[in-house]
Amino acid sequence: MLIVDDFPEIRAAMRSLLEREGFEVWEAVDGADGVQVAQSIKPDLVILDLLMPVMNGFEAARTLRKVLPNTPLLMFTESETAIVGHQAQSAGIAAVALKSEGAQPLLKKAAELSNRHAAA
Repeated sequence: MLIVDDFPEIRAAMRSLLEREGFEVWEAVDGADGVQVAQSIKPDLVILDLLMPVMNGFEAARTLRKVLPNTPLLMFTESETAIVGHQAQSAGIAAVALKSEGAQPLLKKAAELSNRHAAA
């Protein structure tokens, strides 16, 4: 599983949480780095922040769809609007979890997407 977020504190918290749930976790510092790392490690799931420097989450998702078309993408963001949900879907993002909702929705969606990918 790859976490792509420009805030080191968020990446560290997510990594700790996901590793406690048994996931193997890698990190990337922005969308462009995320695409590069994902191509190298071929993760079973990529968790993307929306607002990042260099390449935002939507741009990274569209690029990842081209290079790793079967890897599920999960957006973990503070942005809670219908527009974000629509743009996420059109960028190839399978699900959106809101940072304001805390860890449980993120964990649930991550487990569902990584299990679905493993079964495919």
